[in-house]
Amino acid sequence: MTARPLPCPCGGSDYATCCGRFHHGAPAPDASFLMRSRYSAYVLKLESYLLTTWHSSTRPVALELASDNSKWLRLEVKQHAPESTERATVEFVARYKIGGRAGRLHEVSRFVREDGRWFYVDGKFLE
Repeated sequence: MTARPLPCPCGGSDYATCCGRFHHGAPAPDASFLMRSRYSAYVLKLESYLLTTWHSSTRPVALELASDNSKWLRLEVKQHAPESTERATVEFVARYKIGGRAGRLHEVSRFVREDGRWFYVDGKFLE
């Protein structure tokens, strides 16, 4: 019997061919793919991937995801707006639960592309 592929946390097909390939080193082709892979990394608590894909000008020293008790439920990418081949924004809503209470994170994130790789710079919360 063939094992069923694991679903990708971002809502894509299966993890291996969706965000898993980026988590294992493939460069994201655009800011939207990087956004999705970063969401999946939060779900899977892949702190090193998140730090690696965070632009050096705004990157924190650590995220301490091991002590984070949030449960990420769903991602909705509302808009991917390339400004040039090197800059883009992505608007998204991520739904989560903490201690049984539901919440949502609505953000417009800024991304830059350097040396063929996209990086998260920062974001502005909406609502």
